[in-house]
This record gives sequence, structure tokens and C-alpha cells, in this order.
Amino acid sequence: MKPLLAVTLLTASLASAEVTKQDVVTGYIDLAYTNYSDALATAESLQSAVKTLVKTPSESTLAAAKNAWLAARPSYQQSEVFRFGNGVVDDWEGQLNAWPLDEGLIDYVDTESYEYELGNDGGTANIVNNKTIGDLKISRLTPETLAGLNEFSGSEANVATGYHAIEFLLWGQDLNGHNPGAGNRPYTDYAKGKDCTHGNCKRRGQYLLAATELLVNDLEYMVDQWSPEGDYRAELLNTDANVVLNKMLFGMGSLALGELAGERIKVALTANSTEDEHDCFSDNTHNSHFYNAQGIANLYFGRYENAQGETIQVVGLRDYLLIQGQNSLVNEADNAFANTRSALDAIVRSAQNGTPFDQLIAPGNAEGKNLLNAAITNLVTETAAIEQIAQAVGLTQLTPDDAGHVF
Repeated sequence: MKPLLAVTLLTASLASAEVTKQDVVTGYIDLAYTNYSDALATAESLQSAVKTLVKTPSESTLAAAKNAWLAARPSYQQSEVFRFGNGVVDDWEGQLNAWPLDEGLIDYVDTESYEYELGNDGGTANIVNNKTIGDLKISRLTPETLAGLNEFSGSEANVATGYHAIEFLLWGQDLNGHNPGAGNRPYTDYAKGKDCTHGNCKRRGQYLLAATELLVNDLEYMVDQWSPEGDYRAELLNTDANVVLNKMLFGMGSLALGELAGERIKVALTANSTEDEHDCFSDNTHNSHFYNAQGIANLYFGRYENAQGETIQVVGLRDYLLIQGQNSLVNEADNAFANTRSALDAIVRSAQNGTPFDQLIAPGNAEGKNLLNAAITNLVTETAAIEQIAQAVGLTQLTPDDAGHVF
């Protein structure tokens, strides 16, 4: 994991220049465009690797597709900070990153250990092996077909599309529980003829190709929305800066507290539940959590590092606060973001040393509990700093979402 870069103002001249709220808004929009463009580029690389796997299945092409999936996650996970407060994103993202999922909707599972949502008829539908799903007759699997099957029968557990459906099709179920090991799908699940394992290998490949095509299509749409000619970009640029800053800070606080600290870490830890692990098939959850937090920090510091290692710098919240003379708050916020990064980096190092998230949440793992609680505590402190930033920029109260939640 790369160390936290030293943060300074963009240029020496900026220190004496006037930085306005509108400058921060423009930076926010530019970061979104940059982030989604990076997510699209890495998804296209994933699509290329998947095409090779399906055409020439082997141990090496399956490993390459898995590595491409892992490489695609950092950029998308950073983009989740744009979800909350931006309806154009939040209404769209369920097709890309919905979880947890009843994987029996998609393909074969271990019937003895598999548990699915009570009353979910789609939990055992097995689209790969069945051409009749409920009252639907499904012959060829296309991006449009999969999009129509997502949340089949009204259940959010019926995830047919997105990163986690693709993850399952590459890794298969993780049957190790709290023990070491991720999913172990054989490449022969995509083999041709008599070498095919678990049946319907051609259709499984068709599913994987359609899912990655849909992923790319969806990301192309979002890139277009934030691009220089994009409709949503134009809408935000013509919106009062305080309203956009509210969206920005609401997104940062919501992802830090309710989503990352709460849904993604505390829920799994409290229930000792591997089913609530974010990247549960690949054991990549530590990285997804780290890059969620990085996405929040990006908006504060006004920068984004793409998959090629290039850093894009814009006017961020920190720049505005410094110009306004909020040095004490900047120091406090700097420390909060640094401490969160350090806590999540410790979880990444744990995984690199052989103890990933699903082992950290195991019953009786006191060290794992301490690591995860440290991350939660620092995310709570970071959220408090975000609330103070909101007050400092003149937002005395963040506008709640439709459910009445502020964070």
C-alpha cells in the first residue's frame, strides 16, 4: 500500500488566491469524471480478460481474469462517495455493486451449506443451468436479459449483475467459512466439450460475457453524465454551490459512517457473518474497504490517483478551508483522515499476511475485533470532522436524504 502523500496547496499562487465554493464544486465534478473514467478503463481491461478466458479457458486465463477483476475494484470503490446525495448515481449503482447476493440465482452452489434469504424463490433459480426462471423463458443471456433479472421477484438478494455477480462467476463460492481460502472455481467450468465441469459451460461463459458487457455499458453511461458535455455535470454547475457542497459532504459522511463503518464492517463483525463480507468470494474485502475510505479522502484533499499511478489534483475542501483561515480544523481533519487510513491499512496488511476480513470477524478472534473496531472508531471521528467542515463552509445542517438520515 502506498504511503499517504504529503498534502500542500495546489500551487504556491493558490495560497494567496481566492478559492471559492464554486471552485470546490468544479473540483468535485472533475474528480467524479476522472474517477468514473478510471473505473471504465479498468472494467474494459476486465472485459478483455473475460473474453480471453471464455475463448481459451485455462488456469492462466482464469487467473488473468481474476487479477483484472481485482484491479478494477479500487477505482470503483473510490467512486462510491458520489452515490449518496446524487440520485443519478444512487439510482444506478444497484446494477453494479449490489451485495450480499443469493448466488444460487446465478449458478450451482454447494447445496449442503448454501443458505439463502427466507422466501426467496430466486435463491435457487440457477440461471446458468435453467432456461425457465419463474414464468420467464430465457434462452440466450444478454446484458438486457441480466438487467431484467436483477432483483428478480422483487428481492434485493437476487443480484444478477455487477461486480459481485462477475466475482462469483470467476471464484465460485467461498466454502471455507472463517478458515483460510477464497472461492476455488475450476477453469474447466468454462471448458468445451467433455472437459466441461458442472454442466452448461458455454452458457456460463455467455453469462460472464454479458455481465461484463453490461458493467462496461453502465460505466460508460456514468462517465457521460459527468463529462464536460454531460447532462448531470451541467445540472450541478447550474445549481447553487451550497446545494452541491451539501451533496458532497453528505456523500462523504454517509459512506464513512452508515455504509463503511456500519453496514460493511460493524454488521459483519457483530454477527460474525461471512455472508455480510463485501467481496466474499475473492477475499478482497480489505481492499474494497480501504478504497472506500480513500474515495472520501479524495474529496477532502482534492486529488485522485488513477490505475496508472498518475495523480490528478483539483481544488478540494481542504484548500477552501485553508483560504478561509480554518487552520485548526484542517489540522484536526488531516489527523482524522490519516488515522482512518492507518487503521484500514492495518486491515490490509493483516490480509497480506494471511488473515483477511473473513478470519478477522471469526468468533473469538480478539485481535481481529480490535483491528476492526479501531477502523470503526476512526471512521466515527472522521465523520465528526466532516460535520465540522460542513459547518465551516456555511452548511449549518446537512439536508437529510429521503429516509430522513443525515449520515
